[in-house]
Amino acid sequence: MKLKLGIPKGSLENATIDLFRRAGFNITTSSRSYFPAIDDPEIECMMIRAQEMARYIEDGVLDAGLTGRDWIEESEAKVHAVADLIYAKQSFGKVRWVLAVPESSAFQSVKDLDGKIIATELVATTKRYLAANGVSAKVEFSWGATEVKPPVLADAIVEVTETGSSLRANKLRIVETVLESNTQLIANFESWRDGWKRRKIEDIRMLLDGAINALGKVGLMLNVRKDCLPAVLEILPSLKKPTVSNLSDPEWVAVHTILEELTVRNIIPRLKEAGGQGIVEYPLNKIVM
Repeated sequence: MKLKLGIPKGSLENATIDLFRRAGFNITTSSRSYFPAIDDPEIECMMIRAQEMARYIEDGVLDAGLTGRDWIEESEAKVHAVADLIYAKQSFGKVRWVLAVPESSAFQSVKDLDGKIIATELVATTKRYLAANGVSAKVEFSWGATEVKPPVLADAIVEVTETGSSLRANKLRIVETVLESNTQLIANFESWRDGWKRRKIEDIRMLLDGAINALGKVGLMLNVRKDCLPAVLEILPSLKKPTVSNLSDPEWVAVHTILEELTVRNIIPRLKEAGGQGIVEYPLNKIVM
């Protein structure tokens, strides 16, 4: 038996494959194939665009896969949400679909767009958003380059953004947030009821969560004399509490902890001053809570 797993093709592709690598799975893609190789004989991968992923999982073509919550809502697919995985194309955070207008326009809220034209890839969700706000506007599907359409081809757009830099570069300003989204691991309901497939999906979820938990963190270990230990512990922040273990020399202990990577450059010199020796910083792939 194999688990048929969908890997998002397109903007999430590289981030997803890198996340799987951190989780312990090596996925090898080819420009000539939509069936990447994976070093787990119990998994069969298929590359599917994120926009279509939920539909194929709902239909049972795939057992599970990763896609954005935005595209699940857009397609209104009936799937089981296994886990929120907070990572995106450029960063490990959420993205927003925003209503944006030209900087020079007079539009200040969605209410001002009654009777206007809005371009977006997220057509169904945008229509529901307008209806919820009592606004009647024409929503046109955009095949791409959505940011360049206002004000000539559309009065406003609904577009996804992580940082807002692309919108600013195209002289657009954000009016409102339509939807906040993040990547989700989702499963077909029938596959989720299958004991073997559910266990496999849950294993993948745990390892992916562990890889996300480890992002931006490093391990640190050092040796210190017992009489200097209080000063060292005073310096160290920690995921929970530093691990202190005895060494063969009864006067010395080893200290192990996990730190935010950005803090290490400031902490290591202070640890050295406090009596730390043999200080080693090492990368982390997974932190399983």
